[in-house]
Amino acid sequence: MKKGTVLKGVLLMLSLTLFSSAGFAQSFNGLGSDMGNLFRLSDAKTRSISPENRTGEKGKGGMADPKDKDILNVANAAHAARDLGQGWKVNPYIRIQSGETAVLADIEGPGAIQHIWMTPTGNWRFSILRIYWDDEKEPSVECPVGDFFGMGWGVYAPLSSLAVCVNPGSAFNCYWTMPFRRKCKITMENINKEEPMTLYYQVDYTLTEVPADAGYFHAQWRRSNPNMTSDYTIVDGIKGKGQYVGVYMAWGVNNNGWWGEGEIKFFMDGDTKYPTICGTGTEDYFCGSYNFDREGQYKEFCTPYAGLHQVIRPDGTYKSQERFGLYRWHITDPVRFDKDLRVTIQDLGWRLGGRYLPQKSDISSVVFWYQSEPHNKFPTLPAWEELEVN
Repeated sequence: MKKGTVLKGVLLMLSLTLFSSAGFAQSFNGLGSDMGNLFRLSDAKTRSISPENRTGEKGKGGMADPKDKDILNVANAAHAARDLGQGWKVNPYIRIQSGETAVLADIEGPGAIQHIWMTPTGNWRFSILRIYWDDEKEPSVECPVGDFFGMGWGVYAPLSSLAVCVNPGSAFNCYWTMPFRRKCKITMENINKEEPMTLYYQVDYTLTEVPADAGYFHAQWRRSNPNMTSDYTIVDGIKGKGQYVGVYMAWGVNNNGWWGEGEIKFFMDGDTKYPTICGTGTEDYFCGSYNFDREGQYKEFCTPYAGLHQVIRPDGTYKSQERFGLYRWHITDPVRFDKDLRVTIQDLGWRLGGRYLPQKSDISSVVFWYQSEPHNKFPTLPAWEELEVN
């Protein structure tokens, strides 16, 4: 072999080694942590907001003083801590009065929300969670707090998934990554006309550089009660480039028999009469099969990506007035769109003689997606009478 050929081979191997080393030497921004990269160090700064540190500032947590007269006007544990003093559990929760909106977090970016925990009291349909990115006037997230965490019926049910966990006694956890470039504001409005709400909460986030191709997190709630069209609209009017990443549905059935024959349809990027993606049945879309039935009973299940985590049974398996909570997260299979997206699902059951039955169910949904801003304005959230579970 000629010396020149050997030298070229050595230089090629050296260049590949240097290229590979340079790739590993690139700084890690701390986003997208998992078991495969948890060992990587980063210059990202971890911060957390709670009632004990409302700003998330470094070294500013647990400073409430039970002797401070001003703190007596805020819901707190000052009385319980009166013998122990500053530094103990003085202000772990807030109280939001009827008709009031509380700012839970107001963060200067760039960075990303990585985890939200809270345990709200009262009627979960009457507590409205909103999130705003980069000083936008219209929220990118607007949803009753119970539905956002998969508890649309206002009744606790365990939920264990990658994106959302609901744990005893009523602990709501969200793990959606929510990047922002300039600012993040999170609010909670109490529309309950009868009583205040108590809220323990914690918002865990990182301050770091955000990739240029990062979309903004969105969540939109809808309800049709009763549903008067053959197709229930899960979401419509999404404009821009992004990806649909999941849905939670609270489905109340007003007739006997199996209720979930309806197909989900994704109309994207100019689709009109016919969709690009069409499912084969409601239980199929939620990653189950054959009515979620084993031995004549609905079987609740929770998996990382999909579940039927709640079944409310007033009168037997296939009797009317049953209620269901379902979720489907498109974490490994996001539905990507370039210009627009509309998603519907048929409200379809069975009637006599093996015929399909267009139903009139009580259906609520929360859709989760990422997209480039700006986003279209959401439909106006209905008054409390239309939100109420009844």
